Amino acid sequence: MVLEVPGPVPGPSDVNQTEQENGSPTELTFGSPWPDGNGAAKVTRTVSANVGLWRRVVAVWRSRELLANLVRTEIKVKYKNSVLGIMWSMVAPAMTLIIFTIVFSFLLKNGIPHFVIFLFSGLLLWNFFQTAVQTGTGTIVNNSGLVKKVSFPREILALASVGTASVFFFFQAIVMVIFLFLVPNAPDYSLIPLVFLALLAGAVWAAALAVFLSAVNVYLRDTQHLVEVLLTAWFWACPIVYAYQRTVAKSSKLHQWHLTWIYFLNPLTPLVMTFQRVLYNIPVGRLTVKPYQVARFLPPWSGSTYLVADLAVLGIGLVLFVLALVVFGRLEGNFAEEL
Repeated sequence: MVLEVPGPVPGPSDVNQTEQENGSPTELTFGSPWPDGNGAAKVTRTVSANVGLWRRVVAVWRSRELLANLVRTEIKVKYKNSVLGIMWSMVAPAMTLIIFTIVFSFLLKNGIPHFVIFLFSGLLLWNFFQTAVQTGTGTIVNNSGLVKKVSFPREILALASVGTASVFFFFQAIVMVIFLFLVPNAPDYSLIPLVFLALLAGAVWAAALAVFLSAVNVYLRDTQHLVEVLLTAWFWACPIVYAYQRTVAKSSKLHQWHLTWIYFLNPLTPLVMTFQRVLYNIPVGRLTVKPYQVARFLPPWSGSTYLVADLAVLGIGLVLFVLALVVFGRLEGNFAEEL
């Protein structure tokens, strides 16, 4: 991107000092001045976004206070002039739970005891992931005024979407905890750490996709609409509404065609099942389920199996996040022109 700036040409020491003061990862190079039609001096300023990965990470870390402010601002704007304010983050999932309880207890019985807990356990993670990715995809375009006027690591905007989704997740989790006290079921407390690991893995994947898609959406505005469609399809690829074990049963088509491995191409599958295993807790909970029925809902895996699966998803997510930062750095050089 080339900016024409009137006035004297700053020296290299001035440029370096400015970069150190504002922590911006942008590299500036200046050409020779030449007179314009009015005799005033002009200079060509070239802005290069090809900054080292480590410098980008350091810049994001130094902007963590800005990240927190963006998250607070986004939440305030969302519930501005609302009587209940952020409490709507608890009211909405509570109403969803009540509706699910009525529908699946009296109208659409599917044979899974306390199916509403099974369903909402998976929805907790999915709602967090969907909100982060969908909001993050359009964040650069939606904040175009800020991007063009203020110098800061642009990745912060995508990461702020993940932070906001985390706040909403927290309030939805409170509703889930309250609901668990109202039904005869208790989570497997010994596996609670797995929930935090699965949440971390989901957050890393959401951050990677949000950073990457937010940059692509600047150049291809259809990306945001395409992501909405793909997320709808992705939801049904996760064992949330249906039990994973039923889809891989010997009588299922996937099992007969030896295609059950396809499920694990979806990184959210083990994360969703981790939430269900810990919160729904069929194997060791207080629900009255006969041993032969357990395999109908959740795989009889040990806690170590879930741990390995979640760590694998986390590891792949970290690699994708690094790649997303690299791609973002390559694309952000012309953001101002495209916006």
